[in-house]
Amino acid sequence: MFGIGLSGFIATLALALIFTPLVKKFAFRVGAVDVPNARKVHSRIMPRMGGLAIFSSFTLVVLLFLAFIPHNLMLAYNRNLIGALLTGGTIIVLLGALDDRFDLNAKLKFLVQIAAACVVVFGFDIRMNIVNIPFGSAMQPLGDWVAIPLTIFWIVGVTNAINLIDGLDGLAAGVSAIAIGSILTMGVFMNNGTVVLLSILLLGSIVGFLFFNFHPAKIFMGDSGALFLGFSLAMLSMLGFKQVTIVSFVTPLLIIGVPLSDTFFAIVRRKVNGKPIFTADKGHLHHCLQRLGFSHRKTVLIIYSIAAFFGACAVVQSVLSARGLGNWVTFVVICVLVFLLQIGAELIGIVDKTRRPVINFIARLLAKPHPDSRGK
Repeated sequence: MFGIGLSGFIATLALALIFTPLVKKFAFRVGAVDVPNARKVHSRIMPRMGGLAIFSSFTLVVLLFLAFIPHNLMLAYNRNLIGALLTGGTIIVLLGALDDRFDLNAKLKFLVQIAAACVVVFGFDIRMNIVNIPFGSAMQPLGDWVAIPLTIFWIVGVTNAINLIDGLDGLAAGVSAIAIGSILTMGVFMNNGTVVLLSILLLGSIVGFLFFNFHPAKIFMGDSGALFLGFSLAMLSMLGFKQVTIVSFVTPLLIIGVPLSDTFFAIVRRKVNGKPIFTADKGHLHHCLQRLGFSHRKTVLIIYSIAAFFGACAVVQSVLSARGLGNWVTFVVICVLVFLLQIGAELIGIVDKTRRPVINFIARLLAKPHPDSRGK
């Protein structure tokens, strides 16, 4: 198993190194470029469609594995899950590539994403059919009337979450790589060969692409990359843990904690300011950090650290869950993370630069009483 994984990682990494320069030339040729504007942080025309290199290297190696690995070894892998990821991923990548070139209508993109999720649910019979209710006695089964819309919502939501943080060189790719690394770690602990293999191959393709995408980037992944990585994260987190009775549903939420929290705060920020939730702005996490004076590279590395913290929490939570401590650990982790997220959001002004309700409340609690008021 280790030899197969290592060879697959090297193969996808090498192919990504080969494909990315070719995709860069192709993007310029077809006009799939990102032109600077007031909201963008780059100052020159950049090629998009980098996601094609990630997807091509990953898919090619997966197909080679399916074709040439001996049948007795492939029995350890779930072909249905692999087929669902490749089929749905192909739809998503084609959608993203067309958007990179033609800037498609948001409603059309949303409908195609729902269609890709429906292919996974109805074509491959994959859905979240059980859920762990905190402090419950066992996993609770879900009827199709709940499982189907929940699965579609999860896939579409996570697919778009990665796209929202794709604002700096190497940011979306690096955060995705960290999240996939967390899934890989838990897949090893749970002996889930399919998730381990797919995570290793995807990780290799992302690392290869990052050689060209980290600051200063030579190519952007575009929607073809961000949507595909989001879709892959949605699938791997769901496929890896939906049937494991010892792991709470909060685990995959922790894995994608950075894009999920950034999306949540973006919705709140736009609601507070009376703007449509789909209106683009410069209030995301990376924008706030740069306004505080951090450089492009340092901002990305800080967000990498936050993503790694979320991933470590997910791994610890899942490991302790296996030892019967999952409910209490989940409760404590959620409380601590929500508190830290709120404090962090108020400090950097991700929702509103002037409103700091929690920080002000804590300050009042810690404030010393005025000497003249003690005797009254």
